[in-house]
Amino acid sequence: MIVNENDKNINKMRLLLNLYRYIKTFGRRGIVIFFKIKFNKTERVFLPNSDIPLKLRSRTSDIPTFRHIFMEKQYHISLDFKPQFIVDAGANIGLAAIYFINKHPHSKMVCIEPEDSNFELLQKNIKEYPNITALKKALSSINDQEINLIDSGHGKWGFMTELAKESRENTGGLLRTISVDEIMKQNDLETIDILKIDIEGAEKELFESNTENWLPKTRCLIIELHDRKKAGCSTSLFRAISKYDFSFSHKGENLIFINNDF
Repeated sequence: MIVNENDKNINKMRLLLNLYRYIKTFGRRGIVIFFKIKFNKTERVFLPNSDIPLKLRSRTSDIPTFRHIFMEKQYHISLDFKPQFIVDAGANIGLAAIYFINKHPHSKMVCIEPEDSNFELLQKNIKEYPNITALKKALSSINDQEINLIDSGHGKWGFMTELAKESRENTGGLLRTISVDEIMKQNDLETIDILKIDIEGAEKELFESNTENWLPKTRCLIIELHDRKKAGCSTSLFRAISKYDFSFSHKGENLIFINNDF
């Protein structure tokens, strides 16, 4: 009985500590967010100072991703310029995009997400943000290439990509790629202010070729590497970026590179 009572007390303390963290981050609205997440009622979650609802999928990686972005602020970066154009590659359901656009409300943004259900929810989450555009494509070094989505065993939150000619049975469907060059061309850009990349291992191929037209024109690169899923991601990135003058730091799972040539 003593052990059980101790366990109960520990659980209560954890509950109160988590509630305190939500209140500290979100103010009084944090109480509502906390209990919506606890009781799996996350169809409409409102951030402070916003009347635009977020939809999260209960009991999925949406919840820890929400915490990483809005509570741990893993994309909070001090910049000495005001971003005008942001690219979110591997946008998932749009949480990072909404974080960025709330922080930089006058910027324009392109979100890239290849997976069907993620893209559907991404569209719902950003529909009230006219300066965010979503593309159902996969980022690649080669534009307009046909690829497959491959289930890596992490469900809808960890699909990987590979060339269609290398197709396997566990495919999540065919789609086409878009290159960073093409994004810049379509939006008449000379530079990209923030490029956030979380593409489940496809960064290996992205940085292996055709980086010279966009990497030196990127002011801030935020990337999560996936060497555990595909060997060589780190090598590919650092080989490409070492050709230019970037300063390096990290925050959480993200590596942050600031271009010193601007």
